[in-house]
Amino acid sequence: MILTRTTRFALCLVALLVAFGWYSNWLTPAAADRLAPAAVEEATQLWKTSAHALGEVNCSSCHQDAETKSFVAKPTYESCRSCHEQSVDTFLLGKHGIRLLEGESPLKPALARLPMHAEARDLLMTCNTCHDVHSVDTVVASVDSCLTCHNDTHSQNYRDSAHAGLFEASKSLPRPSATAVSCATCHLPRYEHGQGDNAVTLVNHNNTYTLLPRDRMVGEVCANCHGVEFGYNSIFDDELVEANFDRPPTLSLQTFDLIRALEERRAGRDQKDASE
Repeated sequence: MILTRTTRFALCLVALLVAFGWYSNWLTPAAADRLAPAAVEEATQLWKTSAHALGEVNCSSCHQDAETKSFVAKPTYESCRSCHEQSVDTFLLGKHGIRLLEGESPLKPALARLPMHAEARDLLMTCNTCHDVHSVDTVVASVDSCLTCHNDTHSQNYRDSAHAGLFEASKSLPRPSATAVSCATCHLPRYEHGQGDNAVTLVNHNNTYTLLPRDRMVGEVCANCHGVEFGYNSIFDDELVEANFDRPPTLSLQTFDLIRALEERRAGRDQKDASE
């Protein structure tokens, strides 16, 4: 009998649950609820169309300790790291993950200084908070996951921005296209690593990297689509940032006037030297 991938996944997970004590006392009531048949079925349905399923990453890849072979009810970021090393390493350097890097409990929105939705106060910031590990939906992780917690003016104005329109037009899975502009596009920017056939697209999950200094975002993100002057005049306009870039910038930094004046003087000197 040939088993489908979904069936193999479900049987694998059930076998792990039985083998390592679904009914034993070491499972807390909360954990037991999450491992109920309905939860297993829900996880299976999410998994079967996910990138993990396409890559034949099954339940034991995350729910079984590689050395002891014991069942792992709640895989940690170390499980994700076994395959996604760069993503986890950069996550641990940002505000979302720095507490884990320091051996502390995961960050909660309740500890944040920025306004957060009250109902999200007790969410634990782990890989699974933004990426449902069974669905691995990067479209959800690009915007919806962010707005689940963030309730500041800049974040809430994203839905009305031109960037959001681009995202809505090209957000098909497996990931938003290069023309889509999501929260992640600016705050978790992609970059190319390697060359030619060995080139891969990686995501910098350090969410603080492009925040300060502000001009770092111009070079890392804005300049991918806009001119440098447009980017600087936008990123240093506090009102425009709060409005989530809902209009072209009206700010005109003097720096660019000085650069143009310098170029004109140099061109004048060059013409003078050529005529002599």
